Amino acid sequence: MSRTNYTLVTEFILLGLTDTVELQIILFLLFFVIYTLTVLGNAGMILLIWADSRLHTPMYFFLANLSFADICCSSTTTPKMLVDLLSEKKTISFAGCFLQMYFYIALATTECILFGLMAYDRYVAICNPLLYTVIMSRTVCLKMAAGAFTAGLLNSMVNTSYVSSLPFCGSNVIHHFFCDSPPLFKLSCSDTRLNESVFSTFAGVNMVGALLVILSSYSYVLLSIFRLHSGEGRRKAFSTCASHLTAIILFYSTAIYTYLRPSSSYSLSQDKVASVFYTAVIPMLNPLVYSLRNKEVKSALWNVITKKRISSFL
Repeated sequence: MSRTNYTLVTEFILLGLTDTVELQIILFLLFFVIYTLTVLGNAGMILLIWADSRLHTPMYFFLANLSFADICCSSTTTPKMLVDLLSEKKTISFAGCFLQMYFYIALATTECILFGLMAYDRYVAICNPLLYTVIMSRTVCLKMAAGAFTAGLLNSMVNTSYVSSLPFCGSNVIHHFFCDSPPLFKLSCSDTRLNESVFSTFAGVNMVGALLVILSSYSYVLLSIFRLHSGEGRRKAFSTCASHLTAIILFYSTAIYTYLRPSSSYSLSQDKVASVFYTAVIPMLNPLVYSLRNKEVKSALWNVITKKRISSFL
């Protein structure tokens, strides 16, 4: 096929979650509420960490970065999905499609790394408390966070360039609600087995690499917790780690299912459900998980509320 035929596709059509009008309206209202809670919850977490000096620690610094990544990641896919749920024409330009894919992969990769950094932070805090302030200094934390975002952008640049270079000369209908690699591979009019293998390798290195850091860190953390003589100390350590592990399980279970399962088992409907959970629901749940199970966050929130009440009476 000639090179000119490769550039015939100038835009894509996103089929979205459903083509039933009544269900589209219900889904619009549902995901509008979810997106609003995501933005408010994560922005509130960032502001709370910034406002309370007791939360100016490495753990909450990384949590603030995770909240920022959650807002950006959800904003990459959800607004377009909401617009498409109320539109007859669900198109996205070729450039817009891969721009969306670029930021989505970059932010998802960044979140993977941030979870690993948060696990390492808990390892140092519990297993090496005397050296904690030295190892996790402000400068080190800034470099770690910057490295996470930089790695995400670079990884996404490679992967997005790899997918966008494929020839799209047939159907332009994406059986998804946003531009992602699995449905785009299905649209290419070339043999994508090698491309899919390379993409899966990159995804595997990022996810499995961060997961190994998380598992090894928490293995040492759990051993150290069991050695603690103080019951209160064990409860506090377990409470903090439980919040992290809950968020990690939610994130990685859907991410691994979406990107690391065999292509032969790929299902459009199942992938949509997993992606909805991955891109919309989990970013909303993260601030709830970290606030409801964390006494320091609840205490900081209560202080902010009571200060506002006091100031309103003065």
